[in-house]
Order: sequence, then structure tokens, then C-alpha cells
Amino acid sequence: MLSRIPPIGHLEDKQILEQFRAEATRTAAFNTLVRKYQQRIYWHIRKMVIDHDDADDLTQEVFIKVWHHLADFRGDSQLYTWLYRIASNECLGFLNRKKRNVFTSIDDTIAEELTAKLDSSDLITGDEIQMKLQKALLRLPDKQRLVFNMRYYDELSYQEIAEITGTSEGALKASYHIAAKKIEEYITM
Repeated sequence: MLSRIPPIGHLEDKQILEQFRAEATRTAAFNTLVRKYQQRIYWHIRKMVIDHDDADDLTQEVFIKVWHHLADFRGDSQLYTWLYRIASNECLGFLNRKKRNVFTSIDDTIAEELTAKLDSSDLITGDEIQMKLQKALLRLPDKQRLVFNMRYYDELSYQEIAEITGTSEGALKASYHIAAKKIEEYITM
């Protein structure tokens, strides 16, 4: 009996990987992967860098890296955690490059720049408390903000975040707790 192969647009991650490894279906499988994860990756990045153009550029960079390295993906983790790891590293690298280009108080300057982008963005809307939350997030160290975003907004488990960041679950829980306290203090000021 022949097993029915699902249309390429409805493939599970395992099937996408199998299709990607076959020369004849590589491009279609990659396009499916991009359609499936592009929006999630974009918003993961956007929450870190705030600016749409920067997030768009970084999202493209992530998928270029994915194209070049997907054949080497061993499947030790879930595909989306691997994608999040690449995206997270791209974000942190981008923010570190920005910091190296600034000669004044680095963290404050970057936070002020991102806050200005947040205030002027047409794409980011929200009431006063949402805006205060976003500004509080920008005051967190980059890695702490990354952990907070993945837990709070993306609703990832500590185990998934540990796979993405290579950090222990205990350290992640502590980081999240500290971030939440800092945010609470800022919001209630």
C-alpha cells in the first residue's frame, strides 16, 4: 500500500527536513519552512531590536544561515528551537555591534535609541501600561530581555529556552524572576 505524501505546504518539521535533504525538493521544502516560521522569527527579533527594518534584515540573515546549515541539522533539538537559537544569536550579535559603535554610556544610549524608535513607530501601538512595559524591557540587559521575551511573549517553557540559549533551567528561572522584578519596579514608578 502506498503511503500518502502530504502536500509540501502542510509538512511537519521532520518531513520538511527529509524534503530539504532531497535535491529535487530542497527549494520547495525551504520555502515551506520559511512560510511556517518567518512570522514567529520576525517578531522574536523585533521584540529585541524594535526597529522594523533591522528586524526584517536580521530575519533575512537568519534564513540565509538556515539555508546554508539546514543540511547539517542533526535533530538533537526541535527545529523551531534551533531556529530561535540562530535568531537569538543574530539579535545579540546585532545589539553588541551597535554597542561597539557607541562611545558614551553604552547600555543607556542603546536603550534610549530603542525607546525613541518605540515612541516613533507606527507599527507599535498600545495603551500607556503596554508602552511602559516595552520601555521597561529596553532597560534590561540584552540576555535577560531575551529570556523574558521568550517566556512571557512566546510562552516557551524553561526547557525550550534552555535548549535555545544553552543555559540551565535554574539560571533561566532566576533571570526571568529578576527581570520581572525590575519591570515591576519600573512600571510602578
